[in-house]
Amino acid sequence: MTSDTYSVLLVTKDIKISSLVSAMLFPPMFELSVCQDFNEARRKCDERVFSIVLVDFAEGEGTDFAIDISDAASTILLLAPQEHFDQISYKVEGYGILTLTSPFDQFYFYNMIKVAIAVQYKVRVLSSQTTKLKEKMEEIRIVNRAKMLLMQVKGMTEAEAHRYIEKEAMDTGAKKIAIAELIIKTLS
Repeated sequence: MTSDTYSVLLVTKDIKISSLVSAMLFPPMFELSVCQDFNEARRKCDERVFSIVLVDFAEGEGTDFAIDISDAASTILLLAPQEHFDQISYKVEGYGILTLTSPFDQFYFYNMIKVAIAVQYKVRVLSSQTTKLKEKMEEIRIVNRAKMLLMQVKGMTEAEAHRYIEKEAMDTGAKKIAIAELIIKTLS
């Protein structure tokens, strides 16, 4: 494990679960917030992204809440009663929600937290790669737009426009996207 701190939101009305989780997920590795109300938990999830969200089944209300927030970058663990575990697990797995039996044994819970941390790491890496790809695609789009303007307004070929942007970037020490944005601003 790394030395990162993981923010955890626990949503439960059960004092026993709250006490057990609080005893296991303590600082500095975990920053634990506890909510007893699903509306308050929704508000907290809107305000910030938690690394892990632990949700108690709570007569089905927890399942609905977990599904509602499943689009967030959080790793979600749903605590489901043993007698309904298979049915609930099947319902939520398509949303990327991990399911644990409740009550749970501490060793099993700790291992699921380790899985959640590993999943959270992968989510961060993939999110970072996605952001870089989006930035690169935006740069290509802007540079292509500038090349098109150079071709239309200045009568350059595509190769000449490409060379022009690259040369301007090298001569001025600026990035190609900055030169392309300047061309678009000037020629539009």
